[in-house]
Amino acid sequence: MRFFSKSLLAMLALCVATTSQAITLNDSFDLALSADLVSDYRSRGQSQTLGDPALQASAVLSHSSGLYAGIWTSNVDFGFDIKTRQEIDYFAGYFWQINDDISLDVGYAKYVYENSGDLNFAEVYAILNAYGVMFGHQYSDDFAENAYSWTYIGYETSLPMDTTLSMRYGMVDYKDDVLVSNSGSAESRYNEWEVKVSKDILGFNWGLAYVDTNTSDSECANYLGFDDVCDATVVASVSKSF
Repeated sequence: MRFFSKSLLAMLALCVATTSQAITLNDSFDLALSADLVSDYRSRGQSQTLGDPALQASAVLSHSSGLYAGIWTSNVDFGFDIKTRQEIDYFAGYFWQINDDISLDVGYAKYVYENSGDLNFAEVYAILNAYGVMFGHQYSDDFAENAYSWTYIGYETSLPMDTTLSMRYGMVDYKDDVLVSNSGSAESRYNEWEVKVSKDILGFNWGLAYVDTNTSDSECANYLGFDDVCDATVVASVSKSF
């Protein structure tokens, strides 16, 4: 299941920070639109499409005060008899630009899965960005009838030839020992990381990311039903912002 990120990650935990352009509606409101095609929808290291491509889109309405609200959607596939094929995320928050180098983003997100309401959950998040370093924490108390948190650190910098390098390392804590190996050992936490390079070419942003976790094949299979959806992979992406 998806965890709020834009992913990516990056973000403003989701789309707000990924949109480099926006439509000015008036002196107070801007509308940012984006569309993304990814070779694999990975969230915190785990595939949400069983390794298949995903088409994603977002719309974010922001106010000059720093308040914003938006919607994000993607196709998903969790396998087995889980009927949902569409995820829709609704979110709202406040973005505070403290100075040119420091910002704080806090908000609330609701995740809705079409035809599988039992998967729906909500979370709160806070992201501090200081001099290119991002510190984030996201928490839910109703994820799969339990709680979870995601704490991460990231960094973004410019490379030669107008290329951007972004990195992230995080820890997901399910609060219960749900990651069970075939040997019988159990863990509540796992680590995930991503390294991505991206570049604007012909009006599109092209990206290539290495994504991985420290979850073993048996832990992944026992929790998610497949032993390869937590494995290391390379994700290619292309996006367009309006």
